[in-house]
Parts: sequence; C-alpha cells; structure tokens
Amino acid sequence: QVQLVESGGGLVQTGGSLRLSCAASGRTFSSYAMGWFRQAPGKEREFVAAINWSGGSTYYADSVKGRFTISRDNAKNTVYLQMNSLKPEDTAVYYCAARPEGWRTSPGVYNYWGQGTQVTVSS
Repeated sequence: QVQLVESGGGLVQTGGSLRLSCAASGRTFSSYAMGWFRQAPGKEREFVAAINWSGGSTYYADSVKGRFTISRDNAKNTVYLQMNSLKPEDTAVYYCAARPEGWRTSPGVYNYWGQGTQVTVSS
C-alpha cells in the first residue's frame, strides 16, 4: 500500500514557476514508477510527466516538454515536478500517482493516487 500527498500548488502569474512535491508512505516507494497528471474543470485527466523507479528514465507530454522537470529522491520518498514558464493553460488540479511496474501515460493503470493540489496561472 502506498499513500501519496501532494503539496506546492498555488497561484502564480504567467511565466512564473512552481515546484510540486509528492510525499509517499511505504517502504516500497523506490520500486514504483511515478506519474504526474492534471485535470482542468470540464476536462479529462491528462498525463503530464512520468519517471521510473530509479529516476533514470523520464517522459513528458508534448505540452510541457522543455518547461517541466520530473525528479525523485528515493531517500526522502518524494517525487517532484518543477514547473517553469507557466501558462494559463497549465491551470488544473495536479495529481501524483504510483504503479509498481514501469511508467505509463494512461491514468487508468496507476494503482495509487494523491488527493491533488491546485495550480492556477493568471494571465
């Protein structure tokens, strides 16, 4: 069992930066692939970024590539999402998720989810 708690969301102006954190409980965190997803009002949950268990492999949605960076610290049981050059279209609730195998872009295959953190980018 893995419990996930996101933090770091907030209100930021266009072009600003935020760093989201996702703290995980459980001794097996280091064996899980982690993903970040987001969901805007009236839209489906969409993939943002993913990282494998070691941090050696990452993948990004085209919409955030070059602006967002996913990373993890297995000693701290935490995964991060550094978000730079934020745009109004990045406004959404951001969720972290975990699965015991390799990362995937489909939210339906992730076993554990956090409660989400709101990110609002003002124009």
